[in-house]
Amino acid sequence: MSKKVWLPLLAILFSAITSFFPQGASAAPAFQMPFPCGQVWEGQTRTNHNPLNSVDLNRANDEGDTVVASASGKVTTVRDLGSTSYGKYVVIDHGGGWTTLYAHLNSFSVSVGQLVSMGQKIGTVGSTGGSTGPHLHFEERLNGTAQKIVWNGAQILYYGTKNYTSKNSCSSGVTGTVHTDTGLSVNVRSGPGTGYSIVGSVADGQSVTIQCQKRGETVTGTYGTSDLWDYIGTGYISEAYVYTGSDGQVAPTCN
Repeated sequence: MSKKVWLPLLAILFSAITSFFPQGASAAPAFQMPFPCGQVWEGQTRTNHNPLNSVDLNRANDEGDTVVASASGKVTTVRDLGSTSYGKYVVIDHGGGWTTLYAHLNSFSVSVGQLVSMGQKIGTVGSTGGSTGPHLHFEERLNGTAQKIVWNGAQILYYGTKNYTSKNSCSSGVTGTVHTDTGLSVNVRSGPGTGYSIVGSVADGQSVTIQCQKRGETVTGTYGTSDLWDYIGTGYISEAYVYTGSDGQVAPTCN
């Protein structure tokens, strides 16, 4: 049989084989909880949930709490369906057919086409759409179909209710030791907008974790007092600060 006949036959055979044995799904991104590092939220999955594999997330007085990107990606949807369905919701495309959906939001912090990094604020918890109380409805989708939720490499409980602690962007802190020229304690002060009032102190030689910050991202925690001269770039810092919620550049820059 000539080569001209064999080539079309091989193409048909390959097509038949790949149709009969579907290719494996793209590997999922390293999804994290859609809340800042260290926060504890109650996750509920149930057999009558729509879609089935989604999760509802609650904690006390959670309306207006920050919702962050579960993984880096591109915002493809920022929509308000009013008093029906998801209400205000955001969809982020993570590539390989994977997307995440964040629903019943109270407000948006992103726009369509925007690139976001893991842990970046995208909105706040609300009770919009077909919701009976403040919570976040969250989905991880592959090619449009909701998959069982995986955070930090582990699948959540199906079906039932369980508390989960966010590990989202927890590695952004830098551990160092307080150093002062006088050997005295340094003050820990509240952040901008609160008058920098003293809220505590850190002893000379005490180990602390300093939060670093990417420009445009929010940091939460204590930062600013360290013996990491090269990391800070300006020498020892005389005072630590407690700050929760700035989109400006306040803490040391992340490497």
